[in-house]
This record gives sequence, C-alpha cells and structure tokens, in this order.
Amino acid sequence: MAKISAGVFTSHVPAIGAAIDNDKMDEEYWQPLFAGYDYSRQWIAEQKPDVILLVYNDHATAFDSNLVPTFAIATGEQFKPADEGWGPRPVPMVQGHPELASHIAQSVIQDEFDLTVVRDLDVDHGLTVPLSLMFGQPEQWPCRVIPIAVNVVLYPPPSGKRCYALGKALRRAVESFDENLNVQVWGTGGMSHQLQGPRAGLINKSFDNTFLDRIVDDAEELSQTPHVDYVRLSGSEGVELVMWFIARGALNETVEQQHRFYHVPASNTAVGHLILENQ
Repeated sequence: MAKISAGVFTSHVPAIGAAIDNDKMDEEYWQPLFAGYDYSRQWIAEQKPDVILLVYNDHATAFDSNLVPTFAIATGEQFKPADEGWGPRPVPMVQGHPELASHIAQSVIQDEFDLTVVRDLDVDHGLTVPLSLMFGQPEQWPCRVIPIAVNVVLYPPPSGKRCYALGKALRRAVESFDENLNVQVWGTGGMSHQLQGPRAGLINKSFDNTFLDRIVDDAEELSQTPHVDYVRLSGSEGVELVMWFIARGALNETVEQQHRFYHVPASNTAVGHLILENQ
C-alpha cells in the first residue's frame, strides 16, 4: 500500500529559478537563501520518495483566463518545462505517474471533489523551482511527480478550508493504491508578496511567521482564515498560501517538524520553507 511519509512546503519565486539557471547561487544576495535549503537537499536524498504530489499554481502557461480549473490533476507520462516568455528553464523533463494519478482522480472525484483531469500540460516555475530547490541540478529528477494545479490567480480561488479537506481526500486516495510507494505531498507558493499597485513590494514578516507556527499544530483552524485577510495582511499574491493546506491536510494531525526556514527578500517575495514528517 502506498503511504504518505512527509510534506514539503516552499515558496516558488521565479527569480530563484533564474538565479539557479544563471549560476548566481553563490552571489551575496542569493547565498543566504540557498543555504536555507542545504539541510533539505540532504534530507530528501535520504528519504528517496518514489512519487511527489506537487501542489502549485499555473501562471498562465498551461491555463489562461478562458479556462482556469479550481483543482486539476495531470495524469500524463511526462511534462515539459514551460516557456514563460524567455524560453523554458534548462531543467529535466518531469516524469509523471499515470497509474497513481488516474487512481487519485477516480478516488477523489468519488470523494466529492470535482477535479479537472488533464493529460498533457507544460509546467512552469511554480512546479520546477521547488524541484530545483530540493534536488539541485540533476540530469534527471530522481522521482516521479504528479502535478496538482490550483487556481489562486483568477477570482474566486478555493478557500483554505476546502484545500485542507482536499488534502485529506488525497491521503485517502494514496492509501488505497495497491502498490508499495513512498509518497510525499508538497505545497508551494507564497509567502507574503504583492507584485503590483501602490502596495507592490509588501512583505509582512509577522504574518508569515505566525502562519509557519500555526500550520504545524493548528492547521485546521488556520485554514478557515478568509481570503480578505490574506490580501489585506500578506498582499494580493499571499493567497497562494492556501495551497499549503492541501499538503498539510494530507499529513497526520501530529507531525514532526524537521526543518524550518524563512528569508526576505527573494526578488519581491518572502520565502518560507517547512519539512514535516508523519509520525
């Protein structure tokens, strides 16, 4: 039986990917950020996940304003890095797991979540930057990845409460898959940032650190935070944090925190990172 062993939570800032791709990781500006993932790269090399359910949001590459699913799962064999306007990132092709992804779609839809099922899509920095942060620059990613895309771009996005419930449904789906797999669930996006308007550049360290505190041991109540609070306190793009609840909902109620990291700024964004293991 497949089991979810851990959750990884991280920001997915596009400038981080550019720093990696252009060999700027050792520059004074970027070095403190990448040092915060030194432990993470060692940890995941020891954990050796077979499959990662990677929760992210598309940034108008696979989807656009004509069609934006609230929740989508990709069931294809492989996924190309997307061209986001300056060419695709020079990273490996993402290898999917069609059997598990199709099983999850069947289970979760029957569990009353209306997932959109997508076979082929290109994956942008929302998915590839977390992989680079955790695995570095390998010739191929060392495990399979199932993309789970969430709409946090076009109003209305799903609530944190609904995302938390989806995480629980994902766990039920994984645990009913009849193959011995070590599965991780990753929640990405955030933390506080706003990219436009009079508040462009907003970062709220207090909000971010309170969120990092509470998602470990008080996630269910935290998930009920209304969207307006994210926008008001963490900027218009801070609502990406609802995706972290999908990963947290897929874990046990009691978890062990293996690593925590917080850094500002990375471009115009606060970077948060957690590793939580099931007990």
